Amino acid sequence: MQITKAIFPVAGLGTRFLPATKAQPKEMLPVVDKPLIQYAVEEAYAAGVREMIFVTGRHKRPIEDHFDMSFELEVALEQAGKQELLDVVRSVKPDDMECIYVRQAQALGLGHAVLCAQRLIGNEPFAVLLADDLMVGRPPVLKQMVEQFAEWRASILAVQEVPPEHTRRYGIVAGTQVNEQLMDVSRIVEKPAPEAAPSRLGVAGRYLLTPGVFHEIANQPRGVGGEIQLTDGIAGLLRREKVFAYRYDGKRYDCGSKEGFLQANVELALAHPELGPGFRDYLRALEF
Repeated sequence: MQITKAIFPVAGLGTRFLPATKAQPKEMLPVVDKPLIQYAVEEAYAAGVREMIFVTGRHKRPIEDHFDMSFELEVALEQAGKQELLDVVRSVKPDDMECIYVRQAQALGLGHAVLCAQRLIGNEPFAVLLADDLMVGRPPVLKQMVEQFAEWRASILAVQEVPPEHTRRYGIVAGTQVNEQLMDVSRIVEKPAPEAAPSRLGVAGRYLLTPGVFHEIANQPRGVGGEIQLTDGIAGLLRREKVFAYRYDGKRYDCGSKEGFLQANVELALAHPELGPGFRDYLRALEF
């Protein structure tokens, strides 16, 4: 079964980046030359997803505008003979990609954001991508996970080892090792204290989930922070279905933090085919 639909929860206020996010969504903050949300959408597209479902809130219109046709801009570029830039603008939304927007009226948590998209997903497996987590992998991280899903036909969570002092930031999983990269999950806990964490494997911002998770999210009490947690829904799903944790090949930048955002900009600029060499020379010339 193909994974053709993905949910992008983008209703958050981005308070950690104020004042930059006072009038623009944090998902539209640029890393080198593309906004964060575009990296996530391109990753989903590369994995075979064609229906992009954005769970938005107020002040998120720039995301809709970004993936919409910009008629005036395209005409201006065409008339100026700037074909390369025109191709860049048109590549933001390929013709076979559909963008759908649904409002999350109240910020009730990640689980609630996923639940907002239930009618659009129906009875199919689907992906969830958090744009705050910029993932770089070859092949792209979600594509790696889709390949695992084709083999196991069960929910798959991207995980990475985190320092003990960071367990309070993640959903932490424990279970039985299937192979070097895959774990059969028996337990998942949202943001545990280091001494209560069942392991040091934290869930990164990529999920492949079966539709059974909707029932679990809808029938659970509020969790950590009084929010409807996706982690708690997955914990409920564990009682009836297999869930696997996958150690992906690649690197994750936590662009929900200023430090991670700056690291992503520097490292992706260095890797950029045009900007990289000159930027590397510039960094070398700096006196730290």
